[in-house]
Amino acid sequence: MNKHIERIQLAIEPLRQQIVNHPVYSVIESVEDLRLFMQHHIFAVWDFMSLLKALQNNLTCTSVPWFPTGNAATRHLINEIVVGEESDVDEHGQRKSHFELYLEAMEQCGASTASINQFIASLKANGNFEKAYAASNTPMAARRFVDFTFDVINSQKAYLQAGIFTFGREDLIPSMFLAIIKDMALDFPEQISIFKYYLERHIEVDGDHHSHLALEMTALLCGDDEQKWAEVGVAISESLQQRIQLWNEVHKEICKTKAIA
Repeated sequence: MNKHIERIQLAIEPLRQQIVNHPVYSVIESVEDLRLFMQHHIFAVWDFMSLLKALQNNLTCTSVPWFPTGNAATRHLINEIVVGEESDVDEHGQRKSHFELYLEAMEQCGASTASINQFIASLKANGNFEKAYAASNTPMAARRFVDFTFDVINSQKAYLQAGIFTFGREDLIPSMFLAIIKDMALDFPEQISIFKYYLERHIEVDGDHHSHLALEMTALLCGDDEQKWAEVGVAISESLQQRIQLWNEVHKEICKTKAIA
């Protein structure tokens, strides 16, 4: 394995363990708890798609007239990932992006999609994130999470985008969480089946095949440039800390709701 990748993996392991073993998973005991989780998590699902498209824009030619951009190896890697993320299949074999599949899972579960839908509608209308956050009452930790992602996107540094895409997003769903959802799906199949499928599909496609493609892409973009690897290491750590803060807020909200009930 690439020595730089090994170094990053070693450095971020404590943060990864905080995420994988976060107490938020253990407090999700009911459909109501899951709804709260999803209403926060959907913002991370959406900005993941934005990060993906930023990489495609930087590594390939997505405008007309077409010109050869970058190198064919990174073009191939990002385009293959985009196909899987933007036009995967649902449990019925219908083509959908992972974001659209997650929205369907929310609707089936009874989670409110009002905030994310209002956020997207407002952002489409005026392109202003602050106005979109205010209009949709986006949770504060989700705002910070999205803001960090878009800081990296706006840096126009493809190697930083690839770094947080690869190490900060692709393989952070713990098996314990999947086990909880599988158990819930047995009791509430008409409410949880799509989310269960989403998680299983995410682990199958993103956590295995796509993670290998993304590792290769990051290694190609950084090459032997020590400065790039150093920047990537800092960005990845910040990305993981943002995830921890997001989960902290979800955990607090779920516990608060349980206390009121």
